[in-house]
Amino acid sequence: MLSNYFYHEILRKTIIAFGTLFNNLQIKHKDKSGSDFSIVTVPIAYGPIQKFLARIEQSPNTRKEVAITLPRMSFEMVGISYDPARKSTTMQTFKGIDSENGGLTKSFMPVPYNVQFRLSIMSKLNEDALQIVEQILPYFQPHLNLTVDLVSSIGEKRDIPMILERISMDDQYEGDYTTRRILVYTLDFTAKTYLFGPVSNGNDALIKQVQVDYYTDTNRTNASRQLRYVAEPRAIKDYNSDETTVISSDVSAETTKVEVSDSTQLIINSYIQIDDESMYIKKITGNTLTVDRAKDGTIAVEHASGTAVNVINDSDDQLIDFDDDFGFSEYRYDFDDGKIYSTTKGTDV
Repeated sequence: MLSNYFYHEILRKTIIAFGTLFNNLQIKHKDKSGSDFSIVTVPIAYGPIQKFLARIEQSPNTRKEVAITLPRMSFEMVGISYDPARKSTTMQTFKGIDSENGGLTKSFMPVPYNVQFRLSIMSKLNEDALQIVEQILPYFQPHLNLTVDLVSSIGEKRDIPMILERISMDDQYEGDYTTRRILVYTLDFTAKTYLFGPVSNGNDALIKQVQVDYYTDTNRTNASRQLRYVAEPRAIKDYNSDETTVISSDVSAETTKVEVSDSTQLIINSYIQIDDESMYIKKITGNTLTVDRAKDGTIAVEHASGTAVNVINDSDDQLIDFDDDFGFSEYRYDFDDGKIYSTTKGTDV
């Protein structure tokens, strides 16, 4: 039932982003005069705290004031849970652009999940632990937003809230009270991330048509359907250089009459392009076209006899690229049949 293989590394990226928050923390020790005589960058590694405690137990000396093994930090992912409060429409699709080949992509909306993390701070001296904790807490009120590139192939970056849930402290002694002491501060966090499903490629990711039906009442079962509005993307420039005909005389920048050598392949209420200017055909009399000039943001300029006339039609509409400007073809239909359009069947029922 599940689809083909995909792996966006979202959980891995979230883990790395969380650990990176704490990889530059330092502690300082001062001498009697108040000057710094020791600055230590606190190491951090991924793994359960029990593993690091076992290493510390094997250390021959942790009693010196600046210990080799302490202080240090460890973090790990301790749980994943679905977050229904952030649920979106399950059938809604998410569209983007493939950063590698530039094509259109489509996937379903991401699913919200909470990832639980545990950060453990281990120290021999309480002063060292307090320095570390005090450098962390002010940034979480109680959350800190962290930007994560969730799906790099479509450039999907989101701010992931890292929420500080709770803080606890454990003062551990092993042996007598002077042999060994390990202070452990535990900070629990929740990262509110999103998991994306497979990303598909293809032209089906491009919206080709928008359809709206208007009814006389909100109760569609008994209401009579009155109007349907349909909008489709329309090319505003020629893509295929069809050269349907040529102009048979010079065209000034002001005239609305264009003489062509053959008008049989042209139709009224359509668009043509001469050089870089777009025109709208209002009337055809013999080989004379009556046009509206400078359509779709183009500029009316002079055109020399013999210049090609390119038709802008459905073939050009199919060639619209995702980052091109385009217009809309609008259609309106009147009804009085009470039918409802079925999106699954693609017809009125």
